[in-house]
Amino acid sequence: MSLGYRKLGRSSDQRKAMMRDLVTDLIINDRIETTYHRAKELQRLADKMVTLGKKNTLASRRQAAQLVRFEKADENQYAIQKLFSEIAPKYQERNGGYTRVLKTGYRLGDSAEMAIIEFVE
Repeated sequence: MSLGYRKLGRSSDQRKAMMRDLVTDLIINDRIETTYHRAKELQRLADKMVTLGKKNTLASRRQAAQLVRFEKADENQYAIQKLFSEIAPKYQERNGGYTRVLKTGYRLGDSAEMAIIEFVE
């Protein structure tokens, strides 16, 4: 039976908080390293955020603000502003596939499969 998403060993509130943090970190840093299964779930959300950024309406900004945390990307803009002003315009001509997941091997402590997720150029 498929639920449509991975539970990632967490309750729903913890999972939602973790995914919000990961999406925000990806927007701020353009690439992050995490476990492979988290990266694959994050890929779905990140692509949805870029799609909202491409629409660039008040409604899409409010929808994106529900998921992206209110953190500074640099000294003069927040992560949500970076999404709408820098990241989304780069993909205006592209129909999906805004992120890529690259496997990097296994973590030493628990042998979890690791991956890098980044925005494509």
